[in-house]
Parts: sequence; structure tokens; C-alpha cells
Amino acid sequence: MFSLTKSMFKGIAVAGVLLGGGVNVALADNPIIQTLYSTDPAPFVYNNTVWLFTGHDETGARNYDMRDWRLYSSTDMVNWRDHGMILSLKNFSWAKADAWAAQVIERDGKFYYYVTVTKSSGGYSVGVAVSDKVTGPYKDALGKQLLSNNGIDPTVWIDDEDGQAYMYWGHNGPAYYVKLNRDMISYSGSIVGTTVQNFIEGPWLHKRNGTWYLTYAGSGSSNEDIKYATSTKPTGPWTYRGQIMAPQGRSFTNHAGIIDYKGGSYLFYHNGALPGGGTYARSVCVEKFTYNADGAIPKLTMTDAGAPQIGSLDPYQQVEAETMAFSSGLTTAAKSDGSDGIYVTSIGQGDYIKVKGVDFGAGGGAASVDLRVAAAASGGKIELRVGSQSGAVIATCAVDATGGAQAWKTVSCPVSGPATGKQDLFFTFQGSNYNFDWWQFKKAAA
Repeated sequence: MFSLTKSMFKGIAVAGVLLGGGVNVALADNPIIQTLYSTDPAPFVYNNTVWLFTGHDETGARNYDMRDWRLYSSTDMVNWRDHGMILSLKNFSWAKADAWAAQVIERDGKFYYYVTVTKSSGGYSVGVAVSDKVTGPYKDALGKQLLSNNGIDPTVWIDDEDGQAYMYWGHNGPAYYVKLNRDMISYSGSIVGTTVQNFIEGPWLHKRNGTWYLTYAGSGSSNEDIKYATSTKPTGPWTYRGQIMAPQGRSFTNHAGIIDYKGGSYLFYHNGALPGGGTYARSVCVEKFTYNADGAIPKLTMTDAGAPQIGSLDPYQQVEAETMAFSSGLTTAAKSDGSDGIYVTSIGQGDYIKVKGVDFGAGGGAASVDLRVAAAASGGKIELRVGSQSGAVIATCAVDATGGAQAWKTVSCPVSGPATGKQDLFFTFQGSNYNFDWWQFKKAAA
């Protein structure tokens, strides 16, 4: 199981070290994933939810050591639920290394996962996996590569006018494209190379108001930057439009993904802002932006604040513990019961989870809270605070032995104090060696 070292996070949480551009991490929402190092964001809007597919840098790596792909989701752009590992190199019998940038798209009720890998025989290839559900399980659709010309980082878009799907990819040269067939696992015609100014890698294809956009990583003054070009056709020619994001963020690479969601536009990218972060330990972030009147994308700067919240989170429905705006110290893992459930684990003294914009409502607010926990031994305690890590305590729940680390039990605790209105909620953990599955508040009687 992947784990950032406790000292990395404790140095921040306890000493109040500033993250990246100077915002205390208790207030920051970027990077949006803290339980592991995440890369190459590929956001996808489906069923009124943002599904964020990412790569994963292994801890302690001294090169691009990437073995699997991860999935997160959000409906408010700040609280992200962890769906765990949904695809790995092991799913491709013909691949041996380099689970690099990938993207998912839906067609005819199926979800197609286009990935970069290195073949067992050597050389970069594009593969494709398929699933009946956005959350997987995904399986290799072909049992072999879809194509290979030593390019990387596939991106796919389906034209809303004629239904034709296009896939772009490339590396240190032309940007290549093919026309995918309706089955999405084969293509027609030959591979075509097209000139895109200063193109290095990481293309992202999308269409907006009749204009095609190709966003990509280019060579900046030192590290990679994010540039873009536009065209009236999906096949180009591409007109260079400029730089979106200058080199910054303690990572040599960058990789963009752009979506529109609930009336806003969002740029996802990665940097090295987490503790221990850097070129081989990157983390996904997001910024909200507004297109200029002429359709141009403005120049953006990486921030610690991230995107603003859309709406609020309802605490009176069951919320998975792995739904977080920010966290420190802990990690997540898949349940051992054969389900696709994820839970919070590796909990240590002083670790915390921040859930942003929890709306307890007016009037009496919350009366009690249920926590689903498991522990092999007693001694743990979870404090629920509002406003900050040191804010008012509204509930304290003891975690006693439940019969094992996977023997789940629901603990109910009374709520007192200011559990009303919209507030940030913090789960602060005392003790260690217990696990946390979900939580749910109950309203006070009217």
C-alpha cells in the first residue's frame, strides 16, 4: 500500500509550514489529492459528476515509477471521493512498465480507457481498456496494443456534429491523430502527424462553441509549461494561441485537462506541491477560469486555494470517509471483502480529514453522528471540529476494539456545540491503528 511518510505531513500539520504559494494547508484545497502522489489529470463529466482519472507516482521514486491509475469524483469541485485503483499494468499482459497519462470517454453506454504503457518488447504504445461502468472494473479490450509509434499521452474527443471520434497523442515531435471507429477500439486510415508549435507531450483535445482546442505541455523557460492551439477542424491546421500556465510548481512536467461543469470552466494540472513532492512525486490541482469573449483561454497561475466550492455538502446523508477536501497523514485502501469499497486507514496521532462546506442547516442543527469504524484494539478517539483543526469540538467518539481491522461497527455519538449553518468539518484523530469507513449526522428534533 502506498503511503506518504508521516513526518512529511506532520511537519506541516503541527509546525504550520506553508504549502506552495504561502497558504496554510488547513486552509488550502490544492493539491486536491493528499493520500498519495497523483499525476496527469483526465477529468470527465458524466451524470452530473466530475470523474477525475489520474496516474500515480510511487513513493520514493527516483524516476517516473508509475504502475497504476486512480479515480476520484466530486459534485462540488472541492470534496473529492477516492475510488481507489481501477486499472494497472497487470491488466495488460503485453505491457511491462510506465502507466503514464490516460483518458476515459463514454460511448454507447461503455467507457473506454486509453492508456500509455511500455510494451514487453520495448517502446511506448497506446492500449485501451473497457468497462460497463465509469468506476470499472476495466479490462484490456484487445489483448494487444491499439497502436504504437513511440508516442504517449492519448486524448480522445467525439465530435458532437458527426459523431466521429478523434485520438491525439505524441512525444517530442509532431502531434499524431487517428480517426477511431464506432467501436472505439480500432481506427480507420493511417496515423497522421500534424505540426503544433512547441509541442512536447500531454495533449488534451476538446471542442467549445465550434472551435477545437489542443492544450499541451510545451518547453518553457526551464520546466514544462502549458500551451494551447486552436483550429476550425479537429485535424488542424493548428494556430498557436499562447501560454496558459508558465513553468512553476516544483515539477519538470505538467499535464492539463479542461472541462466545463455546472456553468464554470476548469483547468486541471499537476505540480510538486505536496510534502516530499517534485518531478517524480507530483500532485493534481485545479483552477477555475473564464474564457475570454473571443474564446481565448486566459493565462493562469497555480494557487493553493484551488477552485471555489459549488453548493454545499449534506451531512445528513451517508458520506464516505474517503471524501475529502484536504487531509494529513492518513491513506486509503480497498476493502478485503471483495466489494469495491474504499476506507481510510494508516491513521496516526494528529492526522485529520477536512470536509469543506458542510451545511448543518438552521434551527437545531445536528443532534448526533454515526461513524463506521473498525479496530483490532481499543484506545482510539475521533474528535469532530468545525472551522479549523483547532476549532470547536462538536462530538467526540471513542473507537473501541471491534474484533479486527476489517470488523466494521457503527458508533453513535451525541453532538453538542455549534453544529448549525455551513461550516468546514474536521475529523481529528487521536491514537492509531484503526480504520474509518463512513459518517452520517442525524438532525435534532424540530
